[in-house]
Amino acid sequence: MDWIINDELGLTVGHVVGYVSAAFMVVGGVLPYVPQYKQIKQTQDPEGFSLHVCLALLIANSLRILFWFSSRFEIPLLVQSVVMNITMFIMIHLCVTVRRNNAIMRTRERVFSDFDTRYFWSWTDFQSYLDFMLVVWVVGAAVTYLMLSVTWFMETIGFLAVFTEAMLGAPQFLRNHKNKSTHGMSICMVIMWTAGDMFKTGYFILRHAPTQFWICGTLQVSLDLAILLQVYIYRKNPPRSSHRGD
Repeated sequence: MDWIINDELGLTVGHVVGYVSAAFMVVGGVLPYVPQYKQIKQTQDPEGFSLHVCLALLIANSLRILFWFSSRFEIPLLVQSVVMNITMFIMIHLCVTVRRNNAIMRTRERVFSDFDTRYFWSWTDFQSYLDFMLVVWVVGAAVTYLMLSVTWFMETIGFLAVFTEAMLGAPQFLRNHKNKSTHGMSICMVIMWTAGDMFKTGYFILRHAPTQFWICGTLQVSLDLAILLQVYIYRKNPPRSSHRGD
């Protein structure tokens, strides 16, 4: 009788751990952006946050969603991509709104429909960001539908998805290296990135996610640790004026 109770208890604990892990996978990636959102909201200054972070994550998670139709990986990972896309749009909306409110004088509107590459991802209205991503989604969905049976193509989509996300810290690392300073960078955010990426990579390995996932997860953790190493190396250096990700 004891072994039955132990099996049921082990099964219950296993389910709870699995549900908690899945829930953290869904919302864990969003948490580092909460303090950034609050800071922009309070200071009404979005210049310390690069919208190219949003671009990278929107592309990465959109590609991951397309990859799911070929390799039906864990549902929490799919939901995480949807939640992250929504989060990035919230960040974009806040930054665009604050910039418009802070404008001393009205300048010419720069919108996606102008097709002016000089102002790519620097549009002055939120709708343009939505329009661009809608084009990406429509084209991506059409190509995925046509190439769904082509294994090498879909595997490439999966790799590009996780590789784009894995390289998210590269612009910050290069900026720190160029300025020989980490002034203006949120150390708390990088620490949260590191903790989340470590958990995510471990989750990929334990849940036998596609190989691309855990390889690029390891790369992402390495970049996070490299940025934290920069914090130590440049700790005594004077601050220089620069923006995150620029």
